[in-house]
Amino acid sequence: MYGDSGYPPYSYSQNGQPAGIYVEILKAVFDTMPDYQVQIQLVPWKRGLKMLEVGEGFALFPPYLYPDQRLYISPYSKPIIKEEVAVFCSSEVANKQELSSWPKSYFGLTIGINESFSLGGREFWQAVKKGQIQIKEAQGNRDNILNLHNDKVDCYINDRISILWEIKQLIQEGTLPTDWKVIESASVSSEQGYLGFTNVTPERYPYKDDFISKFNFNLEKLKQDGTLESILNHYNLSD
Repeated sequence: MYGDSGYPPYSYSQNGQPAGIYVEILKAVFDTMPDYQVQIQLVPWKRGLKMLEVGEGFALFPPYLYPDQRLYISPYSKPIIKEEVAVFCSSEVANKQELSSWPKSYFGLTIGINESFSLGGREFWQAVKKGQIQIKEAQGNRDNILNLHNDKVDCYINDRISILWEIKQLIQEGTLPTDWKVIESASVSSEQGYLGFTNVTPERYPYKDDFISKFNFNLEKLKQDGTLESILNHYNLSD
């Protein structure tokens, strides 16, 4: 099973081991599924998607639910947790123009986005296709935030908590100055993160339906008994 390696605090490597909110939640669910031994491997998001597309990966976390895209992913699990997609811009850009309307107010700007991410909404991607907005992809949060700091992009779109978390880490390690300021300029959408399963080479995964059924059942149990809330509280991310 694969997960995004560049998405702290949700999924990332810590001392060479998978870590983060989704990792802890999934491990808690897998602990209630004794019939299965699950290995989690974190990889760049683009590579994880490719593994599902060619049927070499059983599942990947945490895709958002876009049923008209990534047709090689089916089904999705029940939703795991809610994320808030937001746009952060440099203070220089935010001070120069009104950024209240997403995505129209951002025409002419360059938006940083994680490689192979599909968030932002249909109007945003239509604007990209028409050349009204430029995008610059980077592999993970860290590279995108450094691009924002170094004026290689005007704004960065991703989960709000993930952006704030990475900025805090970069400041603490001295990579970013303590007085660096970015402006949260738009709230784009609320999204749920899922466990997405490949629908390619089904003969390799004869246990797929049973696994999904047990995963969904036990995920809901852990939501009800407070386990998920406890994990979110550990990261100060509960509602």
